[in-house]
Amino acid sequence: MRIREAQPDDAPGLVALRAIVYPYLVRGIESTRKMIAEPPPGEGWTAFVAEVDDRVVGWVSAERIGATSTANFGGVNLLHVHPEHRRRGIGSELLTAATDHLRTLGTRRLRAVAQEDSLPFARRHGYEPSRELRYSALDLNPAPALPEPPPGVRLRPIADLDPQLLFAADLASVVDEPSDVPLDTKSYESWQYDVWDNLGLDKTASTAAEIDGEVAAFSLVKRDGDRMWSDYTGTIPAYRGQGLARLAKTAALHRAAANGVRVAYTSNDEANAPMLAINTRLGYRPVAAEWSCLADLT
Repeated sequence: MRIREAQPDDAPGLVALRAIVYPYLVRGIESTRKMIAEPPPGEGWTAFVAEVDDRVVGWVSAERIGATSTANFGGVNLLHVHPEHRRRGIGSELLTAATDHLRTLGTRRLRAVAQEDSLPFARRHGYEPSRELRYSALDLNPAPALPEPPPGVRLRPIADLDPQLLFAADLASVVDEPSDVPLDTKSYESWQYDVWDNLGLDKTASTAAEIDGEVAAFSLVKRDGDRMWSDYTGTIPAYRGQGLARLAKTAALHRAAANGVRVAYTSNDEANAPMLAINTRLGYRPVAAEWSCLADLT
């Protein structure tokens, strides 16, 4: 077994591995390949794989989290090992590689996300559970009906929008999103990488509710074949309480289904009661739970 930095050609094996460990996550081969070949800007992002007999059996990525004003905060992302290769120290070696990298970036506080059966591993390595994340799925057969917007509201695919308008709405809506740290300093360059230029973003299905030329609410769709991920649905504070988030998300689901998507996945913080209520009304069913976990880097 060896630990090495991830390479773009690892993408097919990584997507296959992720489908086994996280069947409710959606990220395609080309999107994964690009993420490795062209990492997020300005965050010191890197990734490591564990290889056994020339086969990738584990993965982790690590980065300085630049979207928060909290200083020296880093992320250990999606650490996972193939079920047939667990309890051999592979996960610990991947975590060490990620932690050593984050130490060179000057991070002092770390966040990772763990499935429930991995919490003992997290605790052994100094991580304590912080927040529950709930994952759910929606079968899109039959598809939700395309909603009729109220007077003054226009439903538009984001392909028709100036991305700066969507970026402004994203920043405004995410400020009070439940999280371990405030998400209050995302740059346009970083947002463009994560959202607008993401190879998986379906700009035809992703939908904005526009009022007087302003994006009041929106729902983003990232797609891989007949599966999709509701990446983020938000409403800027001035327009909340009018049902616009549900309106935009329903329209996005309808458009995705019309173009061949058969199942939609999403996740929500346990404290995000409004979005959990919307998903329940839309018919989403729970499929998994994970925990964000925090540790100090000494």
